[in-house]
Formats: sequence, structure tokens, C-alpha cells
Amino acid sequence: MADIRGLAYIVAESTDLGKWRDYAEQVLGMMACEAPHGGLYLKMDERQFRIAVQHGERDAYVATGWEVASQAGFAGAVEALRAAGVEVIHGSAALCAQRCVQQLAAFVDPSGNRHEIVWGFQSAFRHFASPVGVARFITGDIGMGHVVLPATAFEATMRLFCEVLGFGLSDMFNFKPAGEDGPTLPIYFLHCNNGRHHSLALAGFAVPSGCVHLMVEVESMAEVGRAMDRMAAHAVPQSSTLGQHTNDKVISFYMKSPSGFDVEFGYGGTVVDWASHITHEFTQVSLWGHDFSIGQKGQQ
Repeated sequence: MADIRGLAYIVAESTDLGKWRDYAEQVLGMMACEAPHGGLYLKMDERQFRIAVQHGERDAYVATGWEVASQAGFAGAVEALRAAGVEVIHGSAALCAQRCVQQLAAFVDPSGNRHEIVWGFQSAFRHFASPVGVARFITGDIGMGHVVLPATAFEATMRLFCEVLGFGLSDMFNFKPAGEDGPTLPIYFLHCNNGRHHSLALAGFAVPSGCVHLMVEVESMAEVGRAMDRMAAHAVPQSSTLGQHTNDKVISFYMKSPSGFDVEFGYGGTVVDWASHITHEFTQVSLWGHDFSIGQKGQQ
């Protein structure tokens, strides 16, 4: 079984790189620079990048990067995937250079999402200095945040991540968008080998952008408030009001990214001791707030 240590990066595609640069710098508070092989690197800590944005003919989510600790961990993950019948393609030297890693292995999960397993990041350890004064993003040993991905082949995708890639089930939510008498859409929250409550969630429905949302975390509630002000000042569509989740206790709001998926900007995520954690099903998404109808109103 693989030993995934954390969410390393995500890759997005955009028809307007300038719009992404402005959003990253002026709203999210990340550093942006041109990537050596084209596109943008968005920096939120000492790594070369955490979000790579490539130019394309659509606005969409492209890939999720998962980190292992070593070359041996990389070989073990590739072996586990191939033993499970998953096609794995080793990244070319050019692609490894683009991702700033020693090796890369790409695969597509049963729901059609692309993933990249990597090890050995290159970094000049350049200091992170937010252009709008964000003190720091919470990354390090618990990864850059989390992603929620569509999983239309839900059970098969769950089996791949839990039985082959070594993820554990943190908790579950059974979404009923049409009310109690309507269909149930599962959203399951998974952790890898770190203390973040979830690095991945799988949602049993299709999403046009290829991603439900990406979550990034800052170190204070004041940073969340300032980000809300910047969102309003730059007329970024808001997807949800401020609220606090029941499961990971994050206080956050949601807004639309230039690639069509949401970004959850939050503070206060629980770091879990998995030896004592009890998996449960929660029946509401938030303790308070998180009115997602605001995003639907904005589309009308």
C-alpha cells in the first residue's frame, strides 16, 4: 500500500493567465511568477509553487499532486497502483522539470480525475512574501490544504484511494440536494499520512470544472476577514457566506476561482490524532453559516 504524505500541489488551466495572476496576488495573497516552461507558478510558502496554472482553451481543474517521502516511497506507490491494475505513466524529464520534482508518476482514477505522485521537490527556499500582507499559509507537514473532487464512479474510486493508496476515512456526509425524499449523493472525507482532517474528499456527482473546491488555510481569523474584503473589492463571485464546518472545524468562506472551481479560504482546521479519532457520519455541513445559496443567486 502507498504512503501518501500530503497534498503537494494542484494544476489548473485557464484561458486568461492575467486574470489568474491578479486573483492569486490581490485576492488570495499568493506570490505569482511566470513558470520557466510557460504558465504561472503560485507560491504560498517556501516551495517553488503550490498552484500551477497552464494556459489552455478552457477554464478547468487539471490534476492533483500527491507527495511521498522518498524514492523508495515513490517506487512503492507505483508498484501498488500497478498491482491493482491501474495504468501508471512516468512523467518525462520535461514534465518533472515543470513540477520541480525528481520523479512523477501519473494515473487517472476510476472517475476520470488525473493524479500525480511525486517526490524530491526542488526549492531555492525563497522567502514567502505576500503582496497583500498575508502572514503565512498553513502547509508544511500537513500539506497545502485539501481538494474535493467529483467521483461519479464513487465506490471504485473510494476503493482505489483506501485500499491501494492508503487513505483513511475521516468521516462521511450524505448530501440530499432535493430534500429528504430525494436521491442521496455521498461526500466522503479522506486523510493521508498526516494530521490534517482531510486532504481529499470524494463527491458522488459530476462537476463541470473538474473540481468542487480547493481549500487553503491561513493562521488567523483576521486573515480570513481581510480576504473577504479583497474578494468584494475585486468583484470576485462569492460562493458561500462565512461559516464553520462540523467536521474539521474550519471557519471559512468560498469564492469562485478563474478556472471555475471554488476556493475555500479558511482558518482553524483541526489537526487529528488518528489513534483516537472515531469516524462518524455528520448530518449537516456546518455548525453555523456557509449559506451556499448566495452563489446560486449570483448566477441568476
